[in-house]
Amino acid sequence: MTSSSVSFDVNRTSSNMCGVTLMNNQNGYVVAEVMGKKEGITITEYPSMIRVDGGSKIVFDYAEITEALGSDFDGSDFEEIMSTHYGRMVHLDDKTIMFANPEDAAEYIDFDLTPVD
Repeated sequence: MTSSSVSFDVNRTSSNMCGVTLMNNQNGYVVAEVMGKKEGITITEYPSMIRVDGGSKIVFDYAEITEALGSDFDGSDFEEIMSTHYGRMVHLDDKTIMFANPEDAAEYIDFDLTPVD
């Protein structure tokens, strides 16, 4: 039996990235297509999933997605096709916003940026 030594490095600095994994189905494909047209968004398609990754903030605008799909799309539809995410997620009535850093989402999540004495 051959033994090999594998070393993994840990980097705890912020990547300043956020993103989601979508189902690779009709709705997931259309959402990825809409998001792929936005600056700074990277789409990676796999057989059973689609990755949507971006810098500090990603906005999934339901009106844009509804127009591309040709049928209504809302938060429950987004939740149905999303399997995982990284970053701070904020759901609003008309969009879902992903933030790489929680401080950037402070106004939505009641996050107090004031230092405590």
